[in-house]
Amino acid sequence: MGPRLMKQFGFTNPHQVPRLAKIVLNVGVGEAPKAPKLMDAVVDELGAITGQRPVVTRAKKSIANFNLRQGMAIGAAVTLRGARMWEFLDRFINVTVPRFRDFRGLSTRSFDGRGSYTIGIKEQMVFPEIDYDKVEKIHGMDITFVTTAGRDDVAMALLRELGMPFRGETPVAVG
Repeated sequence: MGPRLMKQFGFTNPHQVPRLAKIVLNVGVGEAPKAPKLMDAVVDELGAITGQRPVVTRAKKSIANFNLRQGMAIGAAVTLRGARMWEFLDRFINVTVPRFRDFRGLSTRSFDGRGSYTIGIKEQMVFPEIDYDKVEKIHGMDITFVTTAGRDDVAMALLRELGMPFRGETPVAVG
């Protein structure tokens, strides 16, 4: 993978080749102040998906229109690095993505300009770790793949090499 990216982008040093730095999963729970049990369910589900205990995210400011007070739990997030990151990436590409409804490939427009790629998932049921009978409420999540690439084209080439099935192309065999 490294030599191909070096040749493709003209890198002279192997340390210039981008790598996957971390994967961040974030779930926003808007109904959390009204339903405290829902927050516990989201934390448990995110823990089951990632194999790591999520951090509960709290409101930075009070917003009267949303009945929100500073410090209230409003979501959960997990940052995966190292072995857990690679294990999650493998399961995500090979098991979870094929379970998306009407899947024709991931959009290539979700890069942020600095080499990170974010996917929004509408429901957590696509993950095999989630038991359908135990789900309290269907919710979505954001998954961000953070790379060390400074540009989107380099990050896209890296994710393509890692096996990410982007729209309009056949997946690259990893191995």
